Amino acid sequence: MFYVFIGAVVVLVSYFLGCINGSVMTSHFIIKDDVRRHGSGNAGLTNFYRTYGAKYALLVIAIDMGKTVIAALIGGYMFDYLLQDWTLGVLLSGLGCELGHIFPVFFGFKGGKGILSGGVLVIFLDWRIALVAWGLFVGLWLLTRYVSLGSIFAAASMPVSSLFVFGVNWKYLVLCVILGGLVVYCHRDNIRRLLNSTESKFKWHVNPIPGGENAGKTVESRGENP
Repeated sequence: MFYVFIGAVVVLVSYFLGCINGSVMTSHFIIKDDVRRHGSGNAGLTNFYRTYGAKYALLVIAIDMGKTVIAALIGGYMFDYLLQDWTLGVLLSGLGCELGHIFPVFFGFKGGKGILSGGVLVIFLDWRIALVAWGLFVGLWLLTRYVSLGSIFAAASMPVSSLFVFGVNWKYLVLCVILGGLVVYCHRDNIRRLLNSTESKFKWHVNPIPGGENAGKTVESRGENP
């Protein structure tokens, strides 16, 4: 029971760290706006970049990646000290952080899609898992300019890669399936748009493009749900 309690504490602490959403906080405190009222209504980096440009994008990246690093270190060191199981600690803390990022209690449970936090997590897990996931993400993104397509394949690769890296170890496999499944689930609307050839492609720009897809458009004006 003691170790179950420690695991629950790690997940809970990591969840609250995950609730610190870079896009929402940056748009609210610095830009004095809410990124969730624009474009797709999502509180992730892609919608933030499309809406506000590159000026504060690095700050969003630093916040979302930094919180995952802190969560993974807390979980990893705690479980390494108590159970000599660094990887399980990282997986549990990563799960908590991912849940907090996607469903943040501080922001009405409307967060991002877990790409940045998930991308940092796989680096902590194993460089081979990270190489496959990041390779798929970057390769598909650059080839197709669909950020969502790269994200979906990167997330789906986690449980598959874990089979080759960890072998048939149910606790790692189950957690990787949950983490990867969460990211894929959050991209369900993107999957529909990809199948219908209506998904927006990534466009490089420093500032919001006048008259572009997100300029002056709120979620309500687009008839979408946030």
